[in-house]
Amino acid sequence: MNDTPSSAAMPQTPAVDALGQTPSQTVGPYFAYGLVPSQYGYDLPSLWGSDLADPGASGEPITLMGRVFDGQGKTVFDALIEILQADAQGRYLSTPEEVKAAGFRGFGRMGTGSREDHRFVFRTIKPGVSADGHAPHIDVILTLRGLLNALHTRIYFAEDAALHANDPVLAQVPAERRFTLIARKDAQGIHQFDLYLQGPQETVFFDV
Repeated sequence: MNDTPSSAAMPQTPAVDALGQTPSQTVGPYFAYGLVPSQYGYDLPSLWGSDLADPGASGEPITLMGRVFDGQGKTVFDALIEILQADAQGRYLSTPEEVKAAGFRGFGRMGTGSREDHRFVFRTIKPGVSADGHAPHIDVILTLRGLLNALHTRIYFAEDAALHANDPVLAQVPAERRFTLIARKDAQGIHQFDLYLQGPQETVFFDV
């Protein structure tokens, strides 16, 4: 008796050209769908967005805008930017009740591929001084294709230069590199801050 299954019983293997392309990276391709789907037009809600403050929230409203550049000076179109900050009084809100009462979430998330110009844009409020000696700042988490570990940095504000000299984190950064952590207002009053992954303007990232 022949125990070899007939060809009719064998599972059929699809032709190679009928198979879809699999992702070349195991992290980056899933940011849009999994973390900020509504920004990319998917019919799914995003838990976090790029607007951190409701109308009427206490503090000075600001817009933070920038891009991520690779080592060749090209914009990165599939990065994910997350920001965390104190409110105008320097407090980090930690409960849903505090967030609802303040109208301020303190955390935001945006994908650079959700705009044609690959910019991230956050609408928030200017953070206050969160601890003795720390200048107002926003913490940044950057994730993108090819990185298995996120990059961490900070954004300070050019108008707070008088407070920078005593900031304990900035004090650990060589003086000639501190400019990479400073956001500056443009003619429209928007705080501009670009992130550079390599090159002479490479952003200072922290080992946290």
